[in-house]
Amino acid sequence: MPNILIIEDDAAFCQMLQRFLTKRGYEVQISFNAPEAKSKFNEINFDLVLTDLRLPDYDGIRLLADIKAVNPKTQVILMTGYAEVATAVDAMKKGAFDYIAKPFTPDDIVQLIEKALDKSSEDINSGEEKSKELNDGPQPIKVTIDRAIKGVSEASKKLDEYIKLVAPTDMSVLITGESGTGKEVTAKAIHDNSHRSEYNFIAVDCGAIPKELATSEFFGHIKGSFTGAVEDKMGNFEAANGGTLFLDEVGNLSYENQIQLLRALQERKIKRIGSTKEINVDVRIITATNEDLHEAVEKGQFREDLYHRLNEFSVHLPSLEERLEDLVLFADYFLDKANQNLKKEVHGFSDAVWEAFNQYHWPGNLRELQNVIKRAVLLTVSDEVQLEALPQELLNPDKKLGNLEGFSKSEFEKDRIIKALKKTNFNKSKAAKLLQVTRKTLYNRINHYNLDL
Repeated sequence: MPNILIIEDDAAFCQMLQRFLTKRGYEVQISFNAPEAKSKFNEINFDLVLTDLRLPDYDGIRLLADIKAVNPKTQVILMTGYAEVATAVDAMKKGAFDYIAKPFTPDDIVQLIEKALDKSSEDINSGEEKSKELNDGPQPIKVTIDRAIKGVSEASKKLDEYIKLVAPTDMSVLITGESGTGKEVTAKAIHDNSHRSEYNFIAVDCGAIPKELATSEFFGHIKGSFTGAVEDKMGNFEAANGGTLFLDEVGNLSYENQIQLLRALQERKIKRIGSTKEINVDVRIITATNEDLHEAVEKGQFREDLYHRLNEFSVHLPSLEERLEDLVLFADYFLDKANQNLKKEVHGFSDAVWEAFNQYHWPGNLRELQNVIKRAVLLTVSDEVQLEALPQELLNPDKKLGNLEGFSKSEFEKDRIIKALKKTNFNKSKAAKLLQVTRKTLYNRINHYNLDL
């Protein structure tokens, strides 16, 4: 039975987590402070330690080092309400298995614990841990991210072709597409198919970084370089050294930050804030945006030289509406994922649900589909997802479409049929397959709308 130590100063939360993990078959001890915890892990060999990153009397990163000094094989997961990429990377560089941001669900922490314990077993069997310690170069870290689904639609096949084409190169890639189309998943797929796959993939949401902190996030800082710099901090460029740096919503960077980014890409060198030491970095840049960067360049909102530096190769992600042939694949994948996360055993969708899925226009794309399915699985008590488990916007698409575009349901369906026929060069069998209806149903709808095709 795996034994776990929880270190958390919030007593109520700590005890609740202990009860939950004990019910799941783990042997769990708890400590509310660092001195008590150090006493325990000096006496007992724990398989895993789950600790808060910010304890009132001790720093979590320092405690991580103490744990690893006693037993390098103990897996450590950090809990934090201050989740940021650089902190997480710094922790994993120092030996943490992963980190989890509060608030988290019980299922999320159980999944992470199971992965950490599985990894520990693998390391013991293969000796990977020892070989990694001997490697002086940038070390790979574990990053959990959804895998890319290979679709059967023409749009998906073209996307997969582009990924395979550009991945082995070091070209900078600009990924465009509507919100929710899976830009980070695509960036990770490019990284995984590249010669950099054994090194770090660091994802940064540029829209979430205040411009005053962007320099520190990108390049790091040294202790005392500005108010609040209480310790040295590694930036994203250093963290991604040898690997890939993914900048999501890159169009949100301020003009000043764009200049700094351009200089780092040109010189392949960075300096931490407050330091005079130049650090060489070997980083591949992948960026993403749902805005028109070319238009932003014309308006003077985005530097043209940076745009060309980032756009050595561009990949446009199709909307879900443009790849309806893949709807079944994506839905089944998200169903399996929801079952795993929610510990459910829902085996499929009713015919009425499939019809609703096919009639809906999915403005939120894959992200919306995933959220709809996870919610539906949570509400489902039978073997199949039923219509009543779907949100109102899927059950009454007329109202939403009418408000946004002046479309009725019939106009929307008619428009979909015409698009499918054009896309298949008016081959009705292929169009029916694209729309996921029978050929007879397609003929009936064509006659219903008096389409002269």
